[in-house]
Amino acid sequence: MSEQTATEASPAAGYRVWAVAGIPEVQRGDDLAKLIAAAEPGLRDGDVLLVTSKVVSKAEGRTVEAADREAAIDAETVRVVARRGALRIVENRQGLVMAAAGVDASNTPAGTVLLLPEDPDASARAVRDGIRDALGVEVGVVVTDTFGRPWRSGLTDVAIGAAGVRVLDDLRGGTDAHGNPLSATVVATADELAAAGDLVKGKAAGLPVAVVRGLAHVVAEDSGEGTKALVRGARDDMFRLGTSEAVRLAVTQRRTVRAFTDEPVDPGAVRRAVAAAVTAPAPHHTTPWRFVLLESEESRTRLLDAMREAWIADLRRDGKSEESIAKRVRRGDVLRNAPYLVVPCLVMDGSHTYGDARRDGAEREMFVVATGAGVQNFLVALAGERLGSAWVSSTMFCRDVVRDVLALPEDWDPMGAVAVGHPAAEPPARGERDAGAFIEVR
Repeated sequence: MSEQTATEASPAAGYRVWAVAGIPEVQRGDDLAKLIAAAEPGLRDGDVLLVTSKVVSKAEGRTVEAADREAAIDAETVRVVARRGALRIVENRQGLVMAAAGVDASNTPAGTVLLLPEDPDASARAVRDGIRDALGVEVGVVVTDTFGRPWRSGLTDVAIGAAGVRVLDDLRGGTDAHGNPLSATVVATADELAAAGDLVKGKAAGLPVAVVRGLAHVVAEDSGEGTKALVRGARDDMFRLGTSEAVRLAVTQRRTVRAFTDEPVDPGAVRRAVAAAVTAPAPHHTTPWRFVLLESEESRTRLLDAMREAWIADLRRDGKSEESIAKRVRRGDVLRNAPYLVVPCLVMDGSHTYGDARRDGAEREMFVVATGAGVQNFLVALAGERLGSAWVSSTMFCRDVVRDVLALPEDWDPMGAVAVGHPAAEPPARGERDAGAFIEVR
């Protein structure tokens, strides 16, 4: 028994935590609450039960035949978060991000694996109700499982299901001991309880249940919100993917966005994207990229008006009708509707001159390719900043006009314009492309 002693009148002053002995090997169909009540009949109102998920899964019949554990992991996986060799961190059917989807091949007969409870919160509610029926007391219940953690080595137990427990303690709006305001402190109480229980249950001691006494303030009158409140949503999850997966997703999820909201663009986000852009490869250790940031509405309007006039003049020289010209000009409004524009430019500083057209042409092509690589880095980095973008080639058709309006040096070649903003809607799903159709092997 692990014990802290102090006046139990103060919730923070002390608590006791101990493992429950005498629980037999759990079988499919067993009433887990009755087994716990028989082994620990002295439970009181305000106690918290910490129940290892393995025994919950066994009682619920979550042991399945699986000669291949990897196939079982595949079946329980919703999304791969990171992969290193055979190890996979995934999001499973319960919405938990963990190694191997929680599929466990230990403490289960050969040729079988143990899956997590189908609904751990419902499992916790069933145990809580069963203890009330058996002993007439109101307890909190936390179903626990072992997790690794980002940034830190070692495993610890966390809550994957809960009933009758305040899983989060929101201290925001209060003050600390020095009177400083607490603006970001939300304590994962259920996880702290799970870890406390793991200290006395152990990983291999055959003690699947622990009791915490003296923290009645964490026990709720009703079943509570359950552990779903502990799972950070995708929009707020800054660490949703592993490194390689994040890069791959950013590249494949980068989409051309043509409709933006009025929400302003953070100039700092664009500058971070430029910092990513200039890490692209380039010939002769050169830096052929320049990014002109049009942050004022006046500068954007002045440039786009001048470009439109030049475009209309070109179309009239091509013999296009006024109706056709109007349609084409409207298609170019993606730049005009964006709250932020960037004009990437190519400079040939550091290029070599060979004196013949073939090699000099290839030299320029190398710089053009390097500029394209920089712009691709830029677009992917914008996606990482949750900004939409559209790379439009229009400035390449009137470079003299762009240089004049933006007062750019003569040796800066505008390479299109990038519309930047917050997408007005989620882009449609991208059609699948068979990479094999673009590959030739020799």
